[in-house]
Amino acid sequence: MANNNRFTFEISLSVLNHLGRNLYRSFVTVLGEAISNAWDADADNVWIYVDREEHCFIIKDDGIGMSDGDFQNKFLKIGYSKRRDGVVTSEKGRPFIGRKGIGKLALLSCADKITVITKIEHGNYVGGVIDNSGLDQAINDDLTPGEYSLGTWQETNFKRYTKHHDRGTIIHFENMKDGIRNTLDYLTKTVALYFRFSLLDSSFNIFINDEQITLDHLNELADKTEFAWKINDLEDPYVDEKLTNLKEEISLLDVNYAITGFIASVEKPSHLKILTTDEKVGVDLFVNGRLRERDILKHIPSARLVESYLYGQVHFDELDDNTDRFTSSRESIVSNDPKFREFLETFRQNVMRIVLDQWDVLRRKHKKDGDVDNESISKKRRKSEELYNAVSEEYEFPEGSESKARVDVWVDDLSEDAAFNFVSYAECFLSENLIRSYIHEQSIDLSHKAQSQIQMWKERESNNKMSGNVNIDIRQNDDDTSYLDMPGLANLVDKQRGSHNCLPSDAKQYKPIRDALMHTARLTTEAKKKLTAVYDNIKARIEALLSKDESEH
Repeated sequence: MANNNRFTFEISLSVLNHLGRNLYRSFVTVLGEAISNAWDADADNVWIYVDREEHCFIIKDDGIGMSDGDFQNKFLKIGYSKRRDGVVTSEKGRPFIGRKGIGKLALLSCADKITVITKIEHGNYVGGVIDNSGLDQAINDDLTPGEYSLGTWQETNFKRYTKHHDRGTIIHFENMKDGIRNTLDYLTKTVALYFRFSLLDSSFNIFINDEQITLDHLNELADKTEFAWKINDLEDPYVDEKLTNLKEEISLLDVNYAITGFIASVEKPSHLKILTTDEKVGVDLFVNGRLRERDILKHIPSARLVESYLYGQVHFDELDDNTDRFTSSRESIVSNDPKFREFLETFRQNVMRIVLDQWDVLRRKHKKDGDVDNESISKKRRKSEELYNAVSEEYEFPEGSESKARVDVWVDDLSEDAAFNFVSYAECFLSENLIRSYIHEQSIDLSHKAQSQIQMWKERESNNKMSGNVNIDIRQNDDDTSYLDMPGLANLVDKQRGSHNCLPSDAKQYKPIRDALMHTARLTTEAKKKLTAVYDNIKARIEALLSKDESEH
C-alpha cells in the first residue's frame, strides 16, 4: 500500500554558515554589498555614518524600500534573486548587481548585532534585529529558519535617521567584530575609487558622515598620473575631469568592442599607495559598475617593471549573463571561467602588450627612467639617457617660468646628442685606461716621442693651473701615461710587441672625433657613425691583444 505522506525539505540555520556568513571579513566588502543593494533598489542617495569610537556604523538609502511581505519573502529569504523571470534591470533601468541572493550574508558577518528597518513610500517601517550571538545559538541548537525570529527594533535608536526619510532602508551595525580600523580618509578614497556607479547613473550619490564622495577625493592620485590609455570610446568622469594634465593620452580602439576603461601610470610606484601603506591601487575589473576583480594583472603577469606603475579600471559587462561566474564571497571571479579567461587573453594582447611597450618610450621621451627589461635600445644607451636626465634635473627653475620653458627646450634639444656622447666618453675612458694598465703590467718603456709629448702636456697643465690659481692635485696619480691619448698609447703597445695589429691606424682616425667629444662638442651624424665604427675596431683589437697575451702565459 502506497504511503501518502507528503515529504518536504527542511533546512537548518547552519546553512547560513555554509553559504558564506563567515566569508566576508572586509569592512569595505560589507559597505560594497550595502551600497549595491541601494543601487538595485533605485536609490538616489546612500548615507553612511561611521562612529569609529563606538565601533558601529549606519547605512541609509532612499530606495524603493520594502513592505512587510517584501522584507520577509525577499530580504530574509536567502537565495532570493531579483533576476528571476528574466528581469535583469530595475524600474529605472539600472542593471541589477545582485545575483544569488546570498550577498546579504555579508551584512551578518562583521558586527555582533544588525538592525534592519525599511519602508515603502507612504508606508510604515518594518524590520527587526539580528543578534549574531542568538543566531549562533540557534545554529548550535540546529533550529530551522521558521524556529528563529528576529528581535524587535527600537524606534528611539533611529530617530536621527528616520527624520525626512520618506522611503528606503536603514541598517545599523553595532559592535563591529574587528572594530573600524579604517580611517575616514581611507573610506572616502576607497568609495570614490571602487564604487563607480556614477558611470551608469550620475544621480547616484554616496555620503560618508554627510560628506558627499566625489572624484575630488582622488585628486592626489590624478595629480601623480603621467600617462593614460583610453580603451575604446570610454566616457569616464575621472578621466575626463581629473586627468586633464597628462603628459600623454593614447586611445586604444582596436580592442573587443565590449571592453572599455582606461589604464594609467603614475610617476613613482609609491604614488599608488593612496589607501594604506600595504595596499595599492591596481588595474581592476568592473562589471555593470561594480568592482568584481581587484588587480587583474595578477592573472596575466609579465614580470615587467612597468606593472608597478599602473592602475586603471576596465569594464566588461558581458561577464554578467545567465552564467554565475562570481565566487561565493562575491569578491572575485572564478579564475578558470572560460569567458573570463578569454577576456584576459584579449586584454593581454590588445591592451597590455601595447601599454608595456609604449610606457618605456613615453617615459624616456619625458626624461624619466623607463623599463630596463625592454630591449628595444641597448643597455648603454638606456643608462646614458638616465644619467643625462639625472644631471639635467639639477637645473631647476620655477614651474611656469620663462626661464624653465626656455631651458627645457635646450635640454630636450641636447638629449639625443648627450645620450651618444655620454656612452662614447665612457668607451674612451675605459679603452684608453685598459691600454694604460696593460703598458704598466708589461713594463713597456716610453719612447722618446712619447716622453716629448708627455713633457709638453705637463708644462701646459702646469701653466693652466698657475693661470687658474689651482694648487690642488688634479690627476689621481702622476703617471706619465695619463698624459698620452689613444694614438700615443697605441704606438707604445705596437712598437713593443711588433704586432702591427693596426691599433695605431685606428687610433689616428679616432683622435679628431675623440678630441671634439672631450671638448663637449655636438658631433655630426657622420662623425657619430665614424666614431662608433672605429671604436668597435679598437675594442676588438684590445680584446685580441689582451687575449693573445693571456695565451702566451
